[in-house]
Amino acid sequence: MSEPFTIPPADPSDMIALHNVFREALGAAPAYVGSTDPGDRVRVDIVADYYFNVLELLRSHHQGEDEILTPRLLERCPERAADISRIAGQHQEVHASLEDAAEHVAPWRDDPSAQTSRALESALLTLQAGLAPHLSEEEEAMLPLAAQCMNAAEWGEFPAHGLANFKGDKVWLILGLIQEQLAPEHVAMMEANMPPPVVEFWRSQGRDLFVKFVGRLRG
Repeated sequence: MSEPFTIPPADPSDMIALHNVFREALGAAPAYVGSTDPGDRVRVDIVADYYFNVLELLRSHHQGEDEILTPRLLERCPERAADISRIAGQHQEVHASLEDAAEHVAPWRDDPSAQTSRALESALLTLQAGLAPHLSEEEEAMLPLAAQCMNAAEWGEFPAHGLANFKGDKVWLILGLIQEQLAPEHVAMMEANMPPPVVEFWRSQGRDLFVKFVGRLRG
């Protein structure tokens, strides 16, 4: 293994918090999709917005890992290259399930029938089944390597990269979902690596929008 960086090393524990956003969202599919009254258009829009944005977050998160994490680990931990490549390669299978789930959100929003509800719920749970073991293996194998082989500045590239590549329409929802999983020191670190206008929007308006939205979502 390449010599580890000295000071400061990366602290990748915040990625576990991000993974928990996906675990909770996909695990809640039966409660959020399966129990929504088709006639409650407001509720349908809230749940559809939630999953649209969470799935876009997962897309941008994996892109960040492919561009920031995996190349550096392959370069600096060559003796672990096989495991790194294998785990990173799981993104392809997860991506197929992600695309399938994303393609079911709009039809369900437009026509929240029993059939479209079952289709969306099934697609989200299929994604969960493939994603869950990948996340666990990534946390067990990849994150310890990142702590040894990357520094804090490199790890700090993730928030800005994620925001730049996020294609959802409610960035404040994503910021809130992530921050409620983080310890205060990681929230401060996250905001330090975000563009100042985004931080200002989050503090002045975004946090209130998030609290109102999740209050209605979780009911």
